[in-house]
Amino acid sequence: MKRTRYMALGALGMAGAAVLGAKRAAEAPPDPEVAARAEAEAYSGPWTHGYVTVNGVKLHYAEMGSRSAPMVLLLHGFPQCWYQWRLIMPRLAERFHVVAPDMRGYNWSGKPPGVDSYAHDRLAADVAALVEVFGRERAHVVGHDWGGLVAWYAGIYRPERVDRLVVLNAPHPGAYQRELTRTSQLLRSYYVYLFQLPWVPEALSRLTVGQSLRASAVVPGAFPDEAIDVYRNGIAQPGAATAMVNYYRAGFRYALRHGHTPGVNGMVARPTMLIWGMKDFALVPELSYDLDRWVPGIRIERIHDCGHWVAEEKPRVTGDLLLGFLGD
Repeated sequence: MKRTRYMALGALGMAGAAVLGAKRAAEAPPDPEVAARAEAEAYSGPWTHGYVTVNGVKLHYAEMGSRSAPMVLLLHGFPQCWYQWRLIMPRLAERFHVVAPDMRGYNWSGKPPGVDSYAHDRLAADVAALVEVFGRERAHVVGHDWGGLVAWYAGIYRPERVDRLVVLNAPHPGAYQRELTRTSQLLRSYYVYLFQLPWVPEALSRLTVGQSLRASAVVPGAFPDEAIDVYRNGIAQPGAATAMVNYYRAGFRYALRHGHTPGVNGMVARPTMLIWGMKDFALVPELSYDLDRWVPGIRIERIHDCGHWVAEEKPRVTGDLLLGFLGD
């Protein structure tokens, strides 16, 4: 009995030490050399930078194009930031006012504390507020990964602020709920459960962001050194790693309370296009099928030689599709 007790105490001690080690890794300050390179890269392009405060959170954004043109709002995914749109922005800016924010919790934007700060309704409210703060009634909303999920939320909960909707490799909540009943997607979603642990996902995300992005890309060279610097520096900002993971924690806790993911029955009435890289490592291709029950008339473009990171793996194809759909 004593031996069992000592073994249990030892295991608890080891687990506690692991969590403390993960906390130290997650909260380590940014590498100054990486930070210098990332800032130089961020300011090297044809865009300008600014800040706005929406719903009490100060958001950083990059901007291109005439403010008199129709507005396009570009929402990035995890673990990236506004910079993921760098190859798309110049093309769109020829015809649109392009705004690419760092979503709340990411990179140079504010990081409100607590998991509830990243609940789906607050994320949708940020989209609506961004449209309003630029003096617009509506904007085209484009999102990838978590930004794509936020775009779905905007189309479902704040359609009055959405003109056309484009989502890249992010499933409609109803389709995701459907596919979670099947082993293939359930196994690919293992990281969602991992992200409920304290500090461990933050540490892993910080330590492996570059390797993970490159290993999961299908197209070689999608993530050059300068892009990895920007993303490494973004997740190293004070509080960023926890804030970014809190998106997953907020969605998971909602599902536990309600028995389904947010927006699972949400209808989208705005004109919508889904762009889907068919070799996505985290999301099964079936998530891009049978969506008309939630999005009548949805246009679906499948890119068969592309992975999850569509805007960076296939920027020319993505740009062509966006210009064609948003310019109709």
